[in-house]
Amino acid sequence: MSEKFSPALRLADLNDFIAPSQDCIVSLKAIKSKHEKAENQEKVRSPSQPLQTEAVKISLKDCLACSGCITSAETIMLEKQSLDEFLAHINYGDTVVVSISPQSRASLAAYFDLSPSQVLRKVTTLFKSLGAKAVYDTSCSRDLSLIESCNEFISRYQQHGQSLPMLSSACPGWICYAEKTLGSYILPYISHVKSPQQTIGAAIKHHIVQKFGLKLDNVYHVTVMPCYDKKLEAARDDFSFTIDKGENGRPNSVMTIPEVDSVLTTGEVLDLIQSKSIDFKTLKESPLDSMLTNVDKKGHLFGVSGGSGGYAETVFCHAAQKLFGREIQRPIEFRHIRNSDFREVTLEVCFKLSLLLTCFNFMKAFICNILLYVILQVDGETVLKFALCYGFRNLQNIVRKIKMGKCDYHFIEVMACPSGCLNGGGQIKPRTGQSTKDLIQQLEILYMQDVELADPFDNPVVQRLYDEWLGQPGSEKAKRFLHTEYHPLVKSTASQLHNW
Repeated sequence: MSEKFSPALRLADLNDFIAPSQDCIVSLKAIKSKHEKAENQEKVRSPSQPLQTEAVKISLKDCLACSGCITSAETIMLEKQSLDEFLAHINYGDTVVVSISPQSRASLAAYFDLSPSQVLRKVTTLFKSLGAKAVYDTSCSRDLSLIESCNEFISRYQQHGQSLPMLSSACPGWICYAEKTLGSYILPYISHVKSPQQTIGAAIKHHIVQKFGLKLDNVYHVTVMPCYDKKLEAARDDFSFTIDKGENGRPNSVMTIPEVDSVLTTGEVLDLIQSKSIDFKTLKESPLDSMLTNVDKKGHLFGVSGGSGGYAETVFCHAAQKLFGREIQRPIEFRHIRNSDFREVTLEVCFKLSLLLTCFNFMKAFICNILLYVILQVDGETVLKFALCYGFRNLQNIVRKIKMGKCDYHFIEVMACPSGCLNGGGQIKPRTGQSTKDLIQQLEILYMQDVELADPFDNPVVQRLYDEWLGQPGSEKAKRFLHTEYHPLVKSTASQLHNW
């Protein structure tokens, strides 16, 4: 499989070729009848005569429904996940909305030697010059996902640790690996909150469209992401819904609407810039679309730290305050355990035990009862234990511990790629002479370079979304639009025989 996909996808029996014993179920369905006819009518061929085969078109949804294979990034980038399709929808006159991730913003900033704020403003200019109607920043939807994740964790913790550790759900490579390889025993531990990509998709397609009276079938939503796995995520049936168009008086004219129509990687945006010979550094900086962007009235960006979304840090700080009344200073320093991709943080609480003693004073003619309170300090007890788990090897170790019932963490931020999302397969590659390690360190600095640290619960954009649309965190409406379910997929016999 292409190196552009995450290690979890590349190593989870999801091969980039179809072996003879692992025929694609789509191709079998598509040409089964023709093969049957050919077998009945086949004539003797000379050894030199080539066997005539025909290509079969398959979709990402077909691949997700099959446990046999996923083809390489170079050959499976379908019409709905390409630059050409994006430009075609602009030419159609559709209402094109672009949402860019902070990881992609940092990658472009490193490549062009700009700040993240400059990049976001120039990217806004770029896409609007092509015909996009709005450009948003997914830091806003990430805050929505973080708030819902905090609420979900508190609920699980208070239910006597039910389904703990809670595993983050923002990484589609990890989710695909869990569904296809790990099965039902691990899925209950995964958070039900959608990723920032799908959260902003839900906000646009279920709220913004209605708020401004737009036609759903004319709105084309594109995200810019650091990872090719995000293309797979956008193609999931769980993240689409149907509407009744009622065309020509027909009430049953049903149309499927995805929350995210297309995903472009950071590298593909660079390809777009270069293909049009655009001098990106000299582009003017446009005002930001503040409706779904973390930008204050002075034009400053704000958000949480953490190049992979800041899930562990945000949930940890919220849980410490909500459950134990402890205010935690951000950013948190996570301790390295096995390697730089596996780190942890704990909260220890010292409980005080009050003992009521009666002291008798025998020195006086009468007994005088004196009440004394003695405070006994009990050694600190670990009440919260969180971890960052990046990369496939660390991921496997955690999964093994959970399966054996020996995992003592309460929350784990899981990412399939080593170093997390900043090192996603869709990011711009290191320059000649620059190591991947040096580039990642540069991205970690740039990620928050001109971004003010802010608590998601204080985000006015998010608060407005709850007021106008969702109600409150964890509400039925929030669960309907911002939460999802996972499905264990049974491996095909052909796939198992091939790997055996």
